[in-house]
Amino acid sequence: MTEQTLFIVKPDAVARKLVGQIISRFESKGFKILKLKMFTFTKAQAEEFYSVHNTKPFFGELVSFIASGPVVAAVIEGNNAVATTRLLVGATKSFEAAPGSIRGDFGLGISDNIIHASDSKESFEKEARVVFQ
Repeated sequence: MTEQTLFIVKPDAVARKLVGQIISRFESKGFKILKLKMFTFTKAQAEEFYSVHNTKPFFGELVSFIASGPVVAAVIEGNNAVATTRLLVGATKSFEAAPGSIRGDFGLGISDNIIHASDSKESFEKEARVVFQ
């Protein structure tokens, strides 16, 4: 089933010059890039983007980190895009992510885990609105 999803290469990966390697993994998997944008989140954008977590103790850290420098956001399209992207990205905690996944190969921690990926069609629609408004 062809669908769309969103991923964001986070500030730690941009600073480490990993953007090309990360995008290449999605292209190699056969995904089509529909939108691509480099920008820096404002605090308000970051709060809206992560609003699903606004009652959790780590909300402030998420917002601060994603807004700490430039990011690269992409909307991609392909078969089972949401589930396949989540597999490519790996577990949230980089130290638990499987070798071969993006976080497993490049991630250093929990917040500094290289990449964000939408976890559902609904999340994609909301997150894409925030990023590509």
